Amino acid sequence: MTAVQPGAPSAAPIRIPPPLDPSFRPAGRARRALEERIRASGRGVAVTLAVEQPGGTVSRHATVAWPDGHPEAERSHHHAGRLLKTLLWARGGNRVHLDGPDGLVAYLRRHYAEEATGIFDARIAAEIYLRPLELVRTPQAEMPPTRGSTVALGGHLEGCRIGFDLGASDRKVAAVIDGEIVFSEEVPWDPAKHADPQWHHDGIDDSLRRAAAHLPRVDAIGGSAAGAYVDNQVRVASLFRSVPRDLFAARVRGLFDELRRAWGGVPFVVVNDGEVTALAGSMMAGAGAFLGIALGSSEAAGYVTRERTLTTWLDELAFTPVDDAPGAPTDEWSGDRGCGVQYLSQQAVGRLLGPAGIEVDPDASLPERLVHLQALTAAGDQRAAAVYATIGTYLGYALLDYREFYDIEHLLLLGRVMTGTGGDVIIERAGAVLRAEDPAAAEAITVHTPSEREKRHGQAVAAASLPALA
Repeated sequence: MTAVQPGAPSAAPIRIPPPLDPSFRPAGRARRALEERIRASGRGVAVTLAVEQPGGTVSRHATVAWPDGHPEAERSHHHAGRLLKTLLWARGGNRVHLDGPDGLVAYLRRHYAEEATGIFDARIAAEIYLRPLELVRTPQAEMPPTRGSTVALGGHLEGCRIGFDLGASDRKVAAVIDGEIVFSEEVPWDPAKHADPQWHHDGIDDSLRRAAAHLPRVDAIGGSAAGAYVDNQVRVASLFRSVPRDLFAARVRGLFDELRRAWGGVPFVVVNDGEVTALAGSMMAGAGAFLGIALGSSEAAGYVTRERTLTTWLDELAFTPVDDAPGAPTDEWSGDRGCGVQYLSQQAVGRLLGPAGIEVDPDASLPERLVHLQALTAAGDQRAAAVYATIGTYLGYALLDYREFYDIEHLLLLGRVMTGTGGDVIIERAGAVLRAEDPAAAEAITVHTPSEREKRHGQAVAAASLPALA
């Protein structure tokens, strides 16, 4: 296959460039610029992509491509492929319906069958939905319509509940009575290094028992963790990365059902941590159309609809394209370039210190690098401010892309990268991007940043509120 260089040379320069990354090319903006040029030519071919989940949820998106034989056909293939990648990670599904030029359909099929980055996406989709990724040529007349699916989870505060959150470095738990926290605790752990599923089971159960000791009874348990969870099953999660595949299938996938049975079958719900973050923000603000983004060790995201319900979407924005520059940094998991995790997380901090002229011990961890950056920021170091301004620029342009896939009126920003005055710089810079590129978007989105108490207690209460009482 001929390599296609990304980027959109016909697009106008971005109005607010990131100070430390002059080659940055917002991915969605590049695609939309090409779409405009194709439509203006009168030679474009309509393209429809529809991603379907096993439960029937369908996310459908229309674009255009150059016809087969056009000198720039492969460029339009590239951009349609990046759009499909966004749909697979933001919405999720295992069956892709395609309608478009023969060359485009062939390009996408080769990508997911033969290229490393496409194979990775296909493998993860298969692990999440327990069936292989299919790319189906579907005529426009037979294309399934968009079908949403929401989940009535959260907002249940009555009774005696336990809420927990499983992170990469600690596990949090809270005991909640009628919406009021009566006990909370954080316990350090390092789950990614442990291969024995029983170790994970015992650690989680220990936290639950610590919380239960402060309740007269346990009516329900709700939790959050990084990864993809379907019907309470662990499908893909970095917390269990060291567990062998056979043990993962035998013990980890049904871990929370096992715990539910051990706790007498009480209502027990576990979802992605980004979803609980968004739910917590929605509950605090009393509003829907709510996107939550945590800039932490990765980029975690979740969404609450205008009707204040969760969806069956994946919302794994860490893997969606943000940058279309040819030299964009590579994601360590997928091997793909320009994905959100490298722009809106501690990984962005780590790679921007060098361009900013900030020296750190090469053996320093990402959290240690962030602490060093925060200390420089507190001292008024302008090099540190440039790092945060660059991340804020990334965020502003990413939001312009996210608005194409999410109805956003409220945005919750949290995570260690947002801590301190650097977080204020990120918000200010992202707002400047929105005002310069799309004033209506800047006016439409209200940004929320939680207090320390809300971050600790809001997440716990939201997690505990997930299950409805039987």
